[in-house]
Amino acid sequence: MARVIRTRHVAQVLEAYPQSEWINDDWGIPGWRVVQAGRRQVNVFHDGPGETDGLETYRLELQAAGFHVVVDQQPGGGRRRLHITKP
Repeated sequence: MARVIRTRHVAQVLEAYPQSEWINDDWGIPGWRVVQAGRRQVNVFHDGPGETDGLETYRLELQAAGFHVVVDQQPGGGRRRLHITKP
């Protein structure tokens, strides 16, 4: 059973990469964003250009840090994301 995880746990691993920032109706700074998805899951998104490469980079970093990572896409062909849990 997965253990409790918080966005700060994931953000600490990704802090070497730029965090996304929305500026004047555009991604002024493309990068990662973490969202709590319940007590045992955090989702990671890449905002801005380079979504596929960004998510792959984050996946590798998070797996190396010991997290369980599942690549997913929102229902209906929505945005790609990573589901992060603690094993």
